[in-house]
Amino acid sequence: MKGIHMENDSRIKLSVIIPCYNEENNIRECLESVTWADEILVVDSFSTDKTLDIARKYTDRILQHEYINSAAQKNWTIPQASHDWVLIVDSDERVTPELCNEITTLLAQAPLKDGYWIRRKNFLFGKEIRHSGWGADSVLRLFRKDLGRYQEKRVHAEVELKNTEMLGGHLEHLSVSSLTDWVNKINRYSSWKARDKYEQGTTAPILHMVLRPPVRFIKDYILRLGLLDGWRGFLISALSAFAELVMAGKVVQLTIESQKKSRETR
Repeated sequence: MKGIHMENDSRIKLSVIIPCYNEENNIRECLESVTWADEILVVDSFSTDKTLDIARKYTDRILQHEYINSAAQKNWTIPQASHDWVLIVDSDERVTPELCNEITTLLAQAPLKDGYWIRRKNFLFGKEIRHSGWGADSVLRLFRKDLGRYQEKRVHAEVELKNTEMLGGHLEHLSVSSLTDWVNKINRYSSWKARDKYEQGTTAPILHMVLRPPVRFIKDYILRLGLLDGWRGFLISALSAFAELVMAGKVVQLTIESQKKSRETR
């Protein structure tokens, strides 16, 4: 294992898990931010760029696994970690020095909780977003390996633990690299979310298609003060509304396709 280790061998050891796919532009800085960990475990979805070449400079533990969705990928990887505590860090995130110090101090003692929430500072096109629904973002990423598993959801799944606490440090999150990347992400996530909604038996999808987009825009731009984030806040609010429209439209499409198959089998 390559990395910087603390001298106190009595501390609880930590495995950092980094999922990735074609992240050659992001993963180096991500890996640099976690070299202090006892183990860096990269799980790759068969990248075709230089992601793995970069990762091999930081760790010998690289696994490859077919990507179904984020939760499934992480749940497959967590049991493979060598140590009892894991920290999940996405390739577009960086662990700040303050968060590093807080985690190492926590693990040098006996953690009183089973998991810890971490706030994220989200950046868009070089600037931190303080409002627009992105400013109050937190994720449960540090937890006991034997207890932490993600919800069985295709998108926006979270680790299900009750005995948790919020840390003071932050992850830095470079949300999207380009508008093209953003729109592609909306397309992927809306498909997964639509499938989840459809399987849960969502009713009145056409009504949702009409109402959800404007409500989401007003919520992010006005109620969540997206206007204070300037043009970036407007863009976030508009694309969040667009994502709601696309997701609801896909639920409608799934409903129509299901009804058609049902008629054909009668």
